[in-house]
Order: sequence, then structure tokens, then C-alpha cells
Amino acid sequence: MIPAEARAGPCLIVFSSLFPNAAQPQAGLFIRERMFRVGPPLTVVSPRPWFPGQGLIRRWHPGYRPQPAHMEIQDGIEVHFPRFFALPGTLRRLDGFMMALACLPLLWRLKRQGYNLIDAHFAYPDGYAATLLGRWLHLPTAITLRGTEMPHSRNPVLRPLVVQALARATRVFSVSESLRQLAINLGLPPAKGRVIGNGIDLERFQPVAREEARRRFGLAHDARVLISVGALVERKGFHRVIECLPELMQEQPELHYLIVGGANPEGDMQAELRAQVAAAGLEKHVHFLGALPPDELKWPLSAADVFVLATSNEGWANVFLEAMACGLPVVATDVGGNREVVCRPELGTIVPFGDPAALTDALRAALKRDWPAQSILAYAAENAWDMRVNILRAEFAAIHAGTPLAETAAIQYLKSPAVIS
Repeated sequence: MIPAEARAGPCLIVFSSLFPNAAQPQAGLFIRERMFRVGPPLTVVSPRPWFPGQGLIRRWHPGYRPQPAHMEIQDGIEVHFPRFFALPGTLRRLDGFMMALACLPLLWRLKRQGYNLIDAHFAYPDGYAATLLGRWLHLPTAITLRGTEMPHSRNPVLRPLVVQALARATRVFSVSESLRQLAINLGLPPAKGRVIGNGIDLERFQPVAREEARRRFGLAHDARVLISVGALVERKGFHRVIECLPELMQEQPELHYLIVGGANPEGDMQAELRAQVAAAGLEKHVHFLGALPPDELKWPLSAADVFVLATSNEGWANVFLEAMACGLPVVATDVGGNREVVCRPELGTIVPFGDPAALTDALRAALKRDWPAQSILAYAAENAWDMRVNILRAEFAAIHAGTPLAETAAIQYLKSPAVIS
């Protein structure tokens, strides 16, 4: 039960199907990082898809829909994992409703304990379910758009459900201006949307000694090194970078490519990527490091010269800031909010998506260029978490109080050259 004095302010129910847990410790770390910094009083509800026969599927696919316990305590905060009925690969238009129905008893109980505001992440199915729950329980609801809204908006079945979620939400946050504009194109009143990007933990992400970092991964001191970090799924584009390597190695025979990441709910391309590497004869030059905990990422990042992500869809790629906090320039594709993060020429290069020649040329130039490391580090410092968290707290307080939007903080943020170029 939340103390009476705390109920005078916002008491958050963070609602997201993507959240770290004992079965999937790397899932949704960016959501936990953001919301745990906002701080208590808050609790987390992370619905998990379930149907009666999925235990049988795990006999042939052990990583299929891993199920955590019904509740965990993380940093002193309760994280609930209720299950909702979802058939694999079908009837996705029902996921939002089934999610809301399954979570109703839990949220009713949390409301009685004093929680008074739902903070959902992703418009569908999470935001759709959260706004249904908000309507049923008479709770204000905020949705944060994170990037899946772009493909969902092109899906004729899911698009109307995204539109409904945006219409019912009390406030809509987005991690990039491109996502805010997408929401406006879907009917969101402009004043109802706010851009609040993710931040960077400068204590966790900082340069470490280059020579020591390279020794860890068996890299020569004079090698040239590319790195990508992300889930090993088609969207992230590791295969697109591998395609560039043979041509790049004609000029840089000691070029190496570090791949950091593993499977996630979207899939696992590791077997295909390894086959691609073997077919190109690049086994000695491409290194699969697996998924690493956040505290370990500074080592491969500090061992590299250039960070690259040839992604096909992105909201706000926080990994760009993590790379910059270790002094790396970024080469990325011109999708989603990438141009908003890599917003100045001294930070890196943005290339058209689907243009292998442009990607190869950009990587060739990046490997040859003497980048201004101090400018890159200073930009990362400008994007530390403090400002984001302060704005979020002000917005949640305004939602809870039913007062007008926190105009000053939001406008200041939208005009920040460190975020929007």
C-alpha cells in the first residue's frame, strides 16, 4: 500500500510487455533504465503471451516464449508478469484486448493500493491495452512510442488499433521527433505529443584504455575495427555490414568487425550470419561476442574505431549514444530517429537505407578520418539522463494533476540542438 502522502503525486504503473526478467535479462533494458530513474512510487506490469500448448513447442525450440515467475523484485520495485492468451503468429489484432482483459484484476488491485497513472510503452499492443485499462479503471494513461509504430502503421489490421490507442491516451511521448510526426499523421493533436528521448549513463559508458580493450578481444594495436551492437535480427542489419567487408578489406586487410548481441523475441539470425561470414571467407575477421551486460559494453566499444548500424527501422537508438560516450563516431542508415541522434557531421555519417555502395563508401571514409573524440564525448555528455528524467517527472505530475502540459520543459527539450538538428 502506498502511503497517503505519496498518493498526492503520480504513482506509476509502468506497463510494457518488453521488460528484463530472470528468463530474459536483456529484454527491454532501456525501458527499465528510463523508468527506474524516474523513481518510486512505481510498479511494473509486463504481460507475457501464453497459450496451453507452448510448453510443447519449447521441446523443439527451447527459447520460445520463456516464462519468468509471476512476480520479481528488481531494485526494490515489484515487477509483475501476468499471462495473456495469444496464439503464436496469428490473430495479432486480438493481442491488445486479451492483454487488457488478463491484466484487469491486477491493475484493479494496484489502483486500490494507490497507483494512479498508467505509463505504457509501445502503441500496440501495450498502449492499446493500457488505454483500455485506463478507460475501465478511470486512470490517466501515457504512451511512449519507441519505433514499432512505423511498421504497425503500415499494417492495415494494426493501424486502426494504433490510431485508437493514440486517441484514448492522455499524453503521448515519443523518443524521436520522427515518431511524433508519425503520430500526428495518424491523428494525434500536436499539443498532445512530446519528444523525450532516452539518455545515457555516463558512469557505465565511458572510454577505457584502448590497448587493454584490444587485448581482451585479441585485436592488434594497428588493426581497424568496426562494431555493431544489437539483437541478431534482420532489422538491425548486421548482414548488410558484412556485405561491405570484402570491398573494404581491399584497402584495409587488417579490418575486423565485432558483433555484440544475441537472440530476442524478434528472432535469431546468428546461424545465417555465421554462414554468410563463412561463405565470404571472413571467419578470422568477424567476431561474434554474444550478448553482453551493459556494464561490459564499454570494452568492445573502446576497442573499436567506428560504430555502425545498418538498421531498417529505429525509434531512438540509444546504442548510438553509448558508442559516442566511448568516443566512437557512428555510421547509420537514414531511418526513424537516427538522423536526430547523429545530428552533426563531427558525430558520424547518415547514409540512405538500402544503398550498399553508400554504406561501403561511408565506412571507408569513417575508417580513414581522424574524428574529434572530445566533441563526440561532449555531445554524449549533453545527452545524460538528468534532463530527460526531470521532464518526465514534470509531465507525469501534470497528467496526475490534470493541469496543462508542462510547456516550458517540453519546448526547451524540443529546441535542444543536442537532440533535434
